[in-house]
Amino acid sequence: MPKRTLDTIWWPFVQHGLSNSENDVTVIDSAHSDFFSVYRPQGDKNKSLLTPEFDGSASWWTQTVGHAHPSLTLAAARASGRYGHVMFPQATHLPALNLAERLVQDGPGKGWASRAFYSDNGSTGMEVAIKMALRAYCVRNNIGDDKKQLGVLGLNGSYHGDTIGAMDACAEGVYSCEWHDAKGFWFDPPSVGITNGQPAIDLPRGLSALAGEKVAQAPSLSWIYDVEPRLRSSLAETYRTYIQDQLKFLEIRGQKFGALVLEPLVMGAGGMIFVDPLFQRIMIDVVRSQGDGQLSGWKGLPVIFDEVFVGLHRIGMESTGPLLGVHPDISVNAKILTGGLVPLAITLASKSIFEAFWGDDKASALLHGHSYTAHAIGCEVANETMKIMQTLKSSQAWKDARAMWSQDESPKAAWSFWDPGFVYAVSQLPVVKTTMALGTLLVIRLQSDSEAGVSERLDDGVILMSCQVTRPCLHRLLLLPYGNVSPTLTILRTPPLALLLQLITELLARLHTS
Repeated sequence: MPKRTLDTIWWPFVQHGLSNSENDVTVIDSAHSDFFSVYRPQGDKNKSLLTPEFDGSASWWTQTVGHAHPSLTLAAARASGRYGHVMFPQATHLPALNLAERLVQDGPGKGWASRAFYSDNGSTGMEVAIKMALRAYCVRNNIGDDKKQLGVLGLNGSYHGDTIGAMDACAEGVYSCEWHDAKGFWFDPPSVGITNGQPAIDLPRGLSALAGEKVAQAPSLSWIYDVEPRLRSSLAETYRTYIQDQLKFLEIRGQKFGALVLEPLVMGAGGMIFVDPLFQRIMIDVVRSQGDGQLSGWKGLPVIFDEVFVGLHRIGMESTGPLLGVHPDISVNAKILTGGLVPLAITLASKSIFEAFWGDDKASALLHGHSYTAHAIGCEVANETMKIMQTLKSSQAWKDARAMWSQDESPKAAWSFWDPGFVYAVSQLPVVKTTMALGTLLVIRLQSDSEAGVSERLDDGVILMSCQVTRPCLHRLLLLPYGNVSPTLTILRTPPLALLLQLITELLARLHTS
């Protein structure tokens, strides 16, 4: 299989010039829970040909309740046997209708969304969101020939997918292509991390000059993520001044924008950057304050939340809106949506966004779709995933994890399955610059002088570390690092306690001695 793979397959995000040996090919025989079962002959006929490897990226952030979950498999079989695939324009079926109602009325869209639009994956979901936002802005502001000049506001380090429109909503970067035409302006964000056991907010150059400090110390993580009281702080005023001044400068230059596009709280593929939630909240407040207060619906610019990575409890909350204290006008969910079994995405929109496409001619409709839009198999699997998630939210494991992070206070919105003592202890290792954890996500950022020591092993984007654990077998850890950043995720069903702590501890020990 490795030889045939190297001769035929073109991998995503892999430099084949660096991964051209049969040893570079991971042959996955099967998968279950948090683990792959990988074919790795050990030269001993008395040992198994298969080795369990911890899926440290939750298979690109998709796994929710574990690989090959029987309830999800049965849901797919039900829909496959009943529907196969059926076209969706001017049609409906129960799996799609139930899922749309659940997400709009009781899920991430509760309190603000009125419509759900189906697509294939996170990138196409974001394409839809950008189309929605720009059309709404143009209709309200009677934008004609200049509509092609509109850009978006966002944050440096953002990533919204690999389709052309989604790439154009991001600054120039490693994921750009020859057709990429960055349309907008992206602020450098302040980031949150734990350094030497102390939570802090790292301020980028422009902000640090205005604030008079490079790092803002924080009494606790719960304080950082308790946004409403922080709105009255001096740092909030600094943020507000910084954003307003930059927007005035851009206006003088003649730049025009049609949407604010954010990855709330954590920017994933751009480097696992935990953005100070206060900065994102003030960005939204400033943008919306520029709108006509007499108009109903969205204000200033339509606000898009790209929750493909963070949404549906990946970082411990169903949606980031309640923590930020504001709702978007459009949001996108995928990945966790179907429990990691099949692709599906959904774009939620407010009533005022939907009404921008209402008319009596087809040309004014949202002329966007996919052959497999709202495919019944994906929708039925997503419905089953939502049922399981509802049970997990009230489980004792989740209650215990939240209690670990409460610090003798009532449980806060910011918490993690990862033990806080472990996360804070790792932040004090000499090889580590910062750590951060939310929900299932643990990020370890190495010191820059350590990067050179491990860079040769990071070139292909994968670390494979052998880790002896208490079970009578050898486990290996599969991570997808970004330069000097090692993000680690688990499924939502199993808190990463003894076993996973042992795996990560072994990884850090080996990095420390490399």
